[in-house]
Amino acid sequence: MSLYRRQSTPIHNSFPLPNPTSNPMSRQSFTNRTQAGLALAAELSQRYPDATGDSAIVLALPRGGVPVAFSVAERQRCPLDVFLVRKIGVEGHEELAMGAITENCAIFNQNIIRMLKIPQDSINRVVNREKIELARRNDKYRQGKPPVVVRGKTVFLVDGATMRAANKAIKEMNPAKLVVAVPVGAADTISQMRREVDDVVCLLQPTELYGIGMWYQDFPQTKDAEVLEVLQRAARITGPPHVESVMPEELKVSGDGAGKLEEMGRKEGAMKVEE
Repeated sequence: MSLYRRQSTPIHNSFPLPNPTSNPMSRQSFTNRTQAGLALAAELSQRYPDATGDSAIVLALPRGGVPVAFSVAERQRCPLDVFLVRKIGVEGHEELAMGAITENCAIFNQNIIRMLKIPQDSINRVVNREKIELARRNDKYRQGKPPVVVRGKTVFLVDGATMRAANKAIKEMNPAKLVVAVPVGAADTISQMRREVDDVVCLLQPTELYGIGMWYQDFPQTKDAEVLEVLQRAARITGPPHVESVMPEELKVSGDGAGKLEEMGRKEGAMKVEE
């Protein structure tokens, strides 16, 4: 019995996905991120043939989402940029996420915070550290530019482990349509995500994900230099994306959909998570 299922919608592309073996530890589906991006781009071009040029934008979650997203931007002939998200890990157990932060939005997992009785000062310390790292990455990848303009555009959000936080943040920016596009994702996660965005395009939806790297023959860590090179190449082909005239002034804070506005810009301070 296969441990994965594909979407009911056929994949219209010239990059057929190899059949997995019965052994999940030896299963391979994509050659590398480039091939995965080509397959994803082919499917998106069939579904959204008119989402091209200035009517659309591709946003990649760095670093691994960038080489995947390049093929989508090239196929749709629309700009490519990164959308920066940082996981908010529990102090002392950083691999355990209690939330995530973007330039204009922060969300928290109230269940984790309550269960572990995480104090507010601990949340503040982690958030302020991640805000500094977010600003550093914006300087590195985007030369400190304000966020891209997505109002009224079709946004293709490509790849990444912090997709849910990115979804919420981008919806605050009033796109015409938000389409999540990933080569592979756990079936239950994809099902949940369909309720949060306008559309989800996922080529492989295993019931047991194991790890993203299990679905690639070649899955090296994407380096900063590759991210910068891909973004520069995309800008030469499709043109640079339009950006807002100023940096965001407000950081909206929520915990599983409920919270309050507490932070202003990049200033340090308390970030209150309401019960």
